[in-house]
Amino acid sequence: MLRKYNKYRTVKDNIQLGGLTAFSAGMVNVTSVIIFFAFTSNVTGHYAILAEEIAKGNWHEALIVFGWIFMFFFGNFFSNFIIINFDRKNTYLAHSTPLVVEILCLFAVGTYGHFYYAETLKETEIMVGLMLFAMGVQNGLTASISNFSVKTTHLTGLTTDIGLLASMFTQKRFRENKDLIAKKNVLLTVATSYLSGGIFAGVIYLKIGFLVFYMVCLVIGLIIGYEYYKLKFTKIIRRKREVKRLKAIVSSE
Repeated sequence: MLRKYNKYRTVKDNIQLGGLTAFSAGMVNVTSVIIFFAFTSNVTGHYAILAEEIAKGNWHEALIVFGWIFMFFFGNFFSNFIIINFDRKNTYLAHSTPLVVEILCLFAVGTYGHFYYAETLKETEIMVGLMLFAMGVQNGLTASISNFSVKTTHLTGLTTDIGLLASMFTQKRFRENKDLIAKKNVLLTVATSYLSGGIFAGVIYLKIGFLVFYMVCLVIGLIIGYEYYKLKFTKIIRRKREVKRLKAIVSSE
């Protein structure tokens, strides 16, 4: 999921990464709507609110909303900056670092919310900003390493793509196109996972409250852990093959 970059990625890689990250994004967004009455996995609505506040002359509110949009922007910037500068040195480390940062942000929100949150407006504004940064980090990662084919924090463009594909699949020549079929599978996986994550978060929030963010961290941690295991497992297999090759050369001599 994390070790491969752009054209070297398979459909399976994108489905796995898209499914798990979309599930976590759905959890974050639904939880933020329940607690803060604010969307935190995308900024489409925030642009509309920003325009409204500017039109009304509410400059303080406009500044807060602009700050939220900037946090999402900066999260995307941060992810891609790490990837393009460190990918050649250590691909796994470059691709997993943004997820570690995302975990730290969401863990901080969950911990503060569970133990210290007094439901003040300032606290809410800061936590919403931190969550938008975390979602920007995630979106930047998935979009960057998949060559923009996987975006998991918002579904507007994804729903558009599914609608276009649905119309194309009314013709046989498109239904038999392997690239379009692969794209459909990725898009449907992301959409289904996002919805599932939102439903799951909505149900368990009623029981554990802010600790739902720990569950999100666990899902993201699974991605990092799985890829680390695959990386080590691949190295072990390569070493064994090399040993067998060397033994074969020695025995033949």
